[in-house]
Amino acid sequence: MTRSSSRRWKSCPRNKVLFDAHNHLQAKRFAGRQAELLAECEGLSRMVVNGCAEEDWPQVAALAKAHPQVLPSFGYHPWFIHEHTGNWESELNRFLDAHPASVGEIGLDRWKEGLEYEGQEEVFTAQLRIAAERNLPVSIHCLKAWGRLLELLEQEPVTARGFLLHSYGGSAEMIAPLAKLGAYFSFPGYYMREAKGRQREAFTQAPPDRLLIETDAPDQLLPEELREHALDDPEGNPINHPANLGTVYRFVAKMLDEPLEKLAERMEENFLRLVGES
Repeated sequence: MTRSSSRRWKSCPRNKVLFDAHNHLQAKRFAGRQAELLAECEGLSRMVVNGCAEEDWPQVAALAKAHPQVLPSFGYHPWFIHEHTGNWESELNRFLDAHPASVGEIGLDRWKEGLEYEGQEEVFTAQLRIAAERNLPVSIHCLKAWGRLLELLEQEPVTARGFLLHSYGGSAEMIAPLAKLGAYFSFPGYYMREAKGRQREAFTQAPPDRLLIETDAPDQLLPEELREHALDDPEGNPINHPANLGTVYRFVAKMLDEPLEKLAERMEENFLRLVGES
């Protein structure tokens, strides 16, 4: 079920001004409605759609082939590394040969209950090396492992293009050393919640040329009262609509006390510098 408001993207004169740095449009929770949802993403120029495991890499590739807005990214998310096959690295390289866009979502996670940490660093650093060899941007997930992530990024080869810390949740103090290594920091709509004041404050310290915006759809729902596009999965559970990207742009512009059009221009410059157009 889709419920969209009649509000429009305002204040930016060009038609295609929005860049979603990280989402999962391939997710099964969208129930095959991807084309319909993309049509509702007014103002969208590009979105990076992140694979999480070998199982969904073909769906990500198919979306990129069918929709010019989609830039594919292939990687093993730490939640799913226990599923990898013995030839997962060769499979990853095969997808990157065919679609040389981005590596991700990869990372470290000490937050998820029941998730073993053992093996995460090995898979993470292997993917970092693949990205560095190919000079591809990387989208990184990190929860409760920021100190160790910084250590590994300092030790391992890092792609010259830079890397995205998606939904950055580390401290403001870590922004400078991470930025020095090539980090970009993306802001999700979930941080519009009142309880996320610490995370919002950290983003005010991010270098202007290293800030990006994401939806992480279907995850990281916006606060209900600020959700301009509502969407349910087949079981009736609310999920994040990728068209909420414009809402997040407006929130970030207000948070940074910056004209919306100026912010949109900067997000385009930052996105194209890190990810490119195709």
